[in-house]
Amino acid sequence: MACPYQVCEWRSPEDLTKLLDLELGEAGQAPAQTLQHCRDAIHYSVKTNHPHFFNQLYVGLDHYAMVGSFVTDATQPSLYTYEMAPVHCLIEKVVLEKMMEMIGWVEGGDGIFNPGGSMSNMYAMNLARFQRFPEVKEQGLSACPRLVLFTSEECHYSVAKAAAFLGIGTKNVYVVPADQSGKMIPKELEKQIRTAISEGAVPFMVSATAGTTVLGSFDPIEELADVCEEHNLWLHVDACWGGAALLSNKHKHLLKGVQRAHSVAWNPHKMLMAGQQCSAFLVRDKTGLLQRCHSACASYLFQKDKFYDISCDTGDKSIQCGRKADAFRFWLMWKALGTRELERRVDHALEMARYLTEGIKKRDGFRLLMEVAPKIKERMMKTGSMMVGYQSHGINANFFRMIIISPWVSTKDMDFVLDEIHRLGADL
Repeated sequence: MACPYQVCEWRSPEDLTKLLDLELGEAGQAPAQTLQHCRDAIHYSVKTNHPHFFNQLYVGLDHYAMVGSFVTDATQPSLYTYEMAPVHCLIEKVVLEKMMEMIGWVEGGDGIFNPGGSMSNMYAMNLARFQRFPEVKEQGLSACPRLVLFTSEECHYSVAKAAAFLGIGTKNVYVVPADQSGKMIPKELEKQIRTAISEGAVPFMVSATAGTTVLGSFDPIEELADVCEEHNLWLHVDACWGGAALLSNKHKHLLKGVQRAHSVAWNPHKMLMAGQQCSAFLVRDKTGLLQRCHSACASYLFQKDKFYDISCDTGDKSIQCGRKADAFRFWLMWKALGTRELERRVDHALEMARYLTEGIKKRDGFRLLMEVAPKIKERMMKTGSMMVGYQSHGINANFFRMIIISPWVSTKDMDFVLDEIHRLGADL
């Protein structure tokens, strides 16, 4: 059955500004007007739960996760201390432990939920540097030699942003070539490390990717771990997108070797539909490294003489003070659906991707790279029929980047994508 509403009701910024009553005034408004503002916001927002939304590395949110969001927004817990968020401190601990178990850290580890995968990648970089040069926390950059980290040319842009933010510098992010499928080449990593050492720099970290943003590639973690062990480097795995494959017995091989990583970033709000934002940063260390790196020991929050177990006060592990209870909606969804249903959803998304790939191969007029993508995207948005992102890649022209997540997407929706692209671009 066709969806009764469009993916979006496109308006230009100028037109939308005129349509919406955006100005703030001295006097309040009647409840009916406030309700209309809500209706307008919904009407002109992108419907990310629509079966033809394939634009980003997330899609809508699960119904149980939405209920979880209502609960936390209504109760407003803040996860710095157990006394302020007793339920949610315990839930975050349980969820992190379960995720560590799936990574393969049989002895556990440490971790924290934070606002986004970009933040997780920054946490990893800061922690790797602190582990190597703990004096940097008090003395600053003057306590460190020139540090260099390594990542794939297919990595997420947040790696470079984190290097800039932390004072490491974007020129000290050495970009390692990837093969044709988008996977980092371990031998090229080895060459880059030796080059950095010959230049007098100190390598300290490798950031691998499990599920790259553009090609969805998984770096060969096992081989990269071998290189890291040889050179005593921190191995971080950005599994924000691909971490969900760990739930699937059929597909967890894609992250083979992830248990050897020192840290992992994993976003349940992506393929698992736990709702924005739900991002976990997980660390194999059990010595309190995360807390030592980020703690400020605020005496008005983290007293040592409390009447309960202060290990439940996890806030000093974070660079934030106030922190939302992001784990709750993921926990509630997981409790309601069970691990087997989450596994089925992951398998279904990959099955739909394979179906679409085969459909492209069989259909005349389609190939994996399209030069007319921007024009078709414009028409797609203005009709509101669906949303698919596009971009260039290397020397290749713009192409559509299909992202399939929703468990409610069917083969008919995949056929619709190809039919609609053909319809929108028939005259180009």
